[in-house]
Amino acid sequence: MVKVLLVEDEDILRKSIAFYLKSNGYEVLELDNGQDACVALNEQVFDILVTDLNLPYKGGFEIIQNLRKTENKNIPVIVLTAHNVESVELESFEMGANEFISKPFSPPILKARIEKLLR
Repeated sequence: MVKVLLVEDEDILRKSIAFYLKSNGYEVLELDNGQDACVALNEQVFDILVTDLNLPYKGGFEIIQNLRKTENKNIPVIVLTAHNVESVELESFEMGANEFISKPFSPPILKARIEKLLR
């Protein structure tokens, strides 16, 4: 089973994405802040990280930087963000993100991107 770490501080969006992924056979750990995400990445193994950028305590870029220093550093990262600015997208890739999805988006698009990265 594919294990997803989903980090999103908007409750409704996080719960709807998690519900969709779980209903499609994924195991999802839902977190609402960057601090907890960094702890989880140091303590558990995930197949993929899906994270927002603007989060309480630590942002998405800090999560990605932390991840790239762990033994799980090669897991794919998808950035979800309301920032539809080219510079933010470029910075995401420079930090180590593998995919960038601007909000709003549909869960099937996210699922397709996850499947592409895990092939």
